Amino acid sequence: MDSLKIYYDEVGKTLTVWFDDPTQESFAEETEEEVILIKNQAGKVIGFERLNYTPSNAETLHVELLKV
Repeated sequence: MDSLKIYYDEVGKTLTVWFDDPTQESFAEETEEEVILIKNQAGKVIGFERLNYTPSNAETLHVELLKV
């Protein structure tokens, strides 16, 4: 079963999303849009981190899965 991991750091104001095992992180590449692409040793994107993210209400943060 695939696993999607989503972490919100209220103090650091970051939102991190993992598509694969976080322990496989090898390096990260920052984009100009305050997004960091997290990659494995082969260069495949296994997650991303959004910097300076603040939801309108962290107490009621809702995650919705949309299938297309």
